[in-house]
Amino acid sequence: MSAKVLEKYKQVRDLSELLVLPLSEADAQIQSMDDASPAKWHLAHTTWFFETLVLLPHLKSYKPFHPEYQYLFNSYYNGIGKQYLRAARGMLSRPSLKEVIEYRRHVDEHMQALLEDSPQSDCLWLITLGLNHEQQHQELLLTDIKHAFYQNPLLPSYQSPSHADETQTKQSWIEINEGLYNIGTDENNFAFDNESPKHKVFVQSYALSNQLVTNGEYIEFINDDGYRNPQLWLSDGWSHIQKNALTSPLYWQQSDSGEYHEFTLAGMQPLLKHQPAVHISYYEADAFARWKGVRLPTEFEWEIAAASLPIDGSFLTLQKLHPQSIHEDGLTQMFGQCWQWTSSAYSAYPGYKPFQGAVGEYNGKFMSGQQVLRGGSCVTPRSSYRHTYRNFFYPHQAWQFSGIRLAK
Repeated sequence: MSAKVLEKYKQVRDLSELLVLPLSEADAQIQSMDDASPAKWHLAHTTWFFETLVLLPHLKSYKPFHPEYQYLFNSYYNGIGKQYLRAARGMLSRPSLKEVIEYRRHVDEHMQALLEDSPQSDCLWLITLGLNHEQQHQELLLTDIKHAFYQNPLLPSYQSPSHADETQTKQSWIEINEGLYNIGTDENNFAFDNESPKHKVFVQSYALSNQLVTNGEYIEFINDDGYRNPQLWLSDGWSHIQKNALTSPLYWQQSDSGEYHEFTLAGMQPLLKHQPAVHISYYEADAFARWKGVRLPTEFEWEIAAASLPIDGSFLTLQKLHPQSIHEDGLTQMFGQCWQWTSSAYSAYPGYKPFQGAVGEYNGKFMSGQQVLRGGSCVTPRSSYRHTYRNFFYPHQAWQFSGIRLAK
């Protein structure tokens, strides 16, 4: 068992460092907003997790790499200690990227020694949690650097453009029968605490759109004064778009000729009408659904429809870091394209119990004021995703790869 965990450990850790290879020292330090973190900080914080929660309690001979790193790279674990101000992470010019990599090497060497010594099951579980945690930060690293690059008037690219297929299947509705369904998981395989316990939910008959909302459909919403019609918007959403003078999704720009372009990790590109609309906030998704005369699905409706489907999609690869068009029959684009907003508030399942110990702060403390998203995105590592995975963000946030699937 520990040999398999060690192999997975090396794979995950190597990928994190591969993701920063296109970045300069300056790129790895910048922080474009409070919600984002520098790439360098992501590398260090995920290392802090293994040092603090695994090595210090389970390897008696271990000595911390640097005494101040416990403070600098703690994210929100109040039970462990104080944290450096989140909004000021971009001020950390030191340690350098090179020193952060040295920190990772130090921790990795000791983690390998620990895993080769056949640790107990509780330690192996913590390591598995740490790997899933790092995979979450791999996704965040990419979304955060994209947002940072967008603030630069040069609009730099992280990768070279890739070929995009400009075809799409016809929109249709997939009907699901009413009934009592199992939601969540109690399986022995890893899952976050917010995915359990398994419980039954009754749903009335409903239908899901067979595909995600496209850029072309969203342009129709814009052209029909979607951003100027208060009747389509939740009160908080209307206040948000008025305060920020929003007239289109994040990363969209309109030329003098009226054509839209979209900033991607490959730089500014023509907006392809058949690709999924992405970087949509919950407020925008809800307003679009109202404009269409339908609604967003609940997270239970989404999971019921997805449960019988194989988890297959355009998950994280370094070749394509953007949602793609599809030309398939049936319920499509459920996984690995963009996170799909649901109408469900992020809250605990009946009988929910947080993880024990310091990691009990991992999910439960954030169950307030956020919406659940499902499906994973094009920057989500495939091996970290499950049918029962629950992501969550605040309704105004759009810098993640979030899109729209309609229900009725």
